Amino acid sequence: MRNRQFTSLLVWLLCNTVSIANAADKKVQITNSHALSIDGKQVFPIMLSVIPEPVAKAPNGKTAWQEFRDAGAALIRTSPPRNSDGDSRRWDDAAIARQDEYLMVAAEAGMLCAPTLNELSSIKDKASVRADRLRDFIRKFRNSPSLGVWKGADEPQWGHEAVEPLLNAYRIIKEEDPSHPVWIAQAPRGTIDDLRPYNVTYDIGGVDVYPIGYPPGNHFIDPKENKDLSAVGDYTLKMLRVVDQKKPIWLTLQVAWSGVASSRRTLRFPTFPQERFMTYEAIINGARGLVYFGGGIASTLNERDKPLGYNWTFWDRVLRPVIEEVGDKSPLAAELCAPDSKLPVKSSNASIELCVREVDHDVYVLACSRDPQKTFETKFTGLPHEVGAGDVLYEAPRTVEAKDGAFSDWFAPYDVHVYKFSRP
Repeated sequence: MRNRQFTSLLVWLLCNTVSIANAADKKVQITNSHALSIDGKQVFPIMLSVIPEPVAKAPNGKTAWQEFRDAGAALIRTSPPRNSDGDSRRWDDAAIARQDEYLMVAAEAGMLCAPTLNELSSIKDKASVRADRLRDFIRKFRNSPSLGVWKGADEPQWGHEAVEPLLNAYRIIKEEDPSHPVWIAQAPRGTIDDLRPYNVTYDIGGVDVYPIGYPPGNHFIDPKENKDLSAVGDYTLKMLRVVDQKKPIWLTLQVAWSGVASSRRTLRFPTFPQERFMTYEAIINGARGLVYFGGGIASTLNERDKPLGYNWTFWDRVLRPVIEEVGDKSPLAAELCAPDSKLPVKSSNASIELCVREVDHDVYVLACSRDPQKTFETKFTGLPHEVGAGDVLYEAPRTVEAKDGAFSDWFAPYDVHVYKFSRP
């Protein structure tokens, strides 16, 4: 019995020693193609924002986090809960304890956390109490095996935040933890020149774009800008210009947001075709990660979902099927991390947006129509001449036939097709 107990204790110590070593050595990096690399493995990150409690369950009985992970989501954005005043969010002792809980539950499900730094994202004086609090916060969580990225200031340009305090915070973070990137998301506001000064304050840029609502497009303030679903692609390209193609851009897409969730607004969610189009249009135009915001907003939950703390109805009908197509467990997992191909593939219709990726002997063409009204047939050219039949992923048993590097297909408004061709 004593030998058995000693062996069990030894095994436990060895396992935990390895776990601690892995946690300390774990690196989350950005590759040359702007993919996210976690301990050397590239992933196209899918993140969920506004999340249920750590102990929450999905309707199928799984923990919420396990249900998210099984679909292919890899990250969750965490933040301190609202304080007793009902408004401000601060990293007090209770919030830090909750973050510990989030990290533990995420680790059990195989997910990573993106803690929102909130008030710690801006440091006016590097010798201040707040700067010390930021250092303590980073030191406490930097070696957690379920830490993914740090979430910096939220929409700082729209909030008229000065760059220097954000840069001070960024430098402190990188001094204390060079192994995890800093991500921020801007609002769909400001010019390219307005946004560029913030480039020095983050490693991963982003923007939130919510075109679904009544009236449509009330997330945008410029009357001249595109307010249709295809604004997602426009803002992806805009943010890539902001960073001069030198940093990855993650797009934040909607489940729900204040423009549909308040008592003064009419509640509206994206449909599956709308969410799918926005997802692929962001990817096609260069997004290297996606965040889905608002699944846990209490005012948007029906009677079944309220006690569970998350919009599982939307999850089942819309979000899970989308994530299953583009998450890190999907048939596109490797393709979404690959750099853009140099193959000269193009469409005969100007409404078609596309990107091409190559993995091993396979050529993938992701294409969407940004036309909100017309249905049309278009011809694609520029594929390798040796390819023949191509699978239309997620539309089995449908295929297309390429000849001399060209094929044709039909597109409905906001339609998306994903083609896979294999070289002999």
